[in-house]
Amino acid sequence: MRVAGLLLLLLGLCGSGAQGEGGGLGEVGEISQFQKTAARDAVEESTEQTTKQTTPDIWVEVRALRDMVVELKVELRNMEARVKNSENQVNELKAELMVTKVHVQLLQRENSVQATELVSLGTRLTATESKTSDLEKKNADLQTRLSSSESELLVSKSRIDQLERGNAEKPKVAFYTALTNAGTVGPHNTDITLKYSKVFTNIGNGYNPATGFFTAPVKGVYSFQFTMCGHHTGLVGIYVYKNNQRIMYNAEWKEDGGLKHITNSLVLELIAGDEIHLVLPSGYTLYDDVNKHSIFSGFLLFPL
Repeated sequence: MRVAGLLLLLLGLCGSGAQGEGGGLGEVGEISQFQKTAARDAVEESTEQTTKQTTPDIWVEVRALRDMVVELKVELRNMEARVKNSENQVNELKAELMVTKVHVQLLQRENSVQATELVSLGTRLTATESKTSDLEKKNADLQTRLSSSESELLVSKSRIDQLERGNAEKPKVAFYTALTNAGTVGPHNTDITLKYSKVFTNIGNGYNPATGFFTAPVKGVYSFQFTMCGHHTGLVGIYVYKNNQRIMYNAEWKEDGGLKHITNSLVLELIAGDEIHLVLPSGYTLYDDVNKHSIFSGFLLFPL
């Protein structure tokens, strides 16, 4: 509408200019006055129309502004709610942060304790490793000694086996006898061979109680022992014979009272078939009873 009013004003100005060129100054004045009135009327009309058109536009804008204010209030409330929510979240985060700090402090303390324990464990581990190393060395030494002992044991077993085989192959000869249970033997007018009638051991059957002779079954070295006992006053003694040769004589004088014992031994090298026997000299006595006071024994030391 404003544009239309301006166009009318311009048209009027142009028309008045053209009439002034054809008529005189008076007409020009009248036309000019008329044009001014027409222009003023046109402007007022245009202003009135513009005012009529502008008033509804302002109310529209006011309502739009009101709606915008409402929307802004709603948005402001939403923002306040979000801010409060954010503040709550911040507070929660602060609380969680405090809890986390407490946990961190506890963890740091635990870590410190664990570090101390770790150092202690490391020290103990080092000591244990040292002891283990010492034990391993001792174990190695023991293993070496054990191996050496096992070797020695094997050698000893081998020697024992050899000795056992040798003993198994070696003839076994041993005898142990006592003279009699009759008491006093002798004196006699001649030398007599003593027959030890109580035989307790006779391995190899080398001793013959019927003759009183021991006969060597194999060649070897033999050991013999004898004990003589006297009860009455007089001479107590014996001869030792190898085959028909006298090789030993033992005798003592027995005084009155009690028993008198004489013990002796000898080692002889004999060949198979050699004989050993004891002889009571003439005029000599011996004594024996169940207590075995007069004995004769022998055994093979080793064969040759």
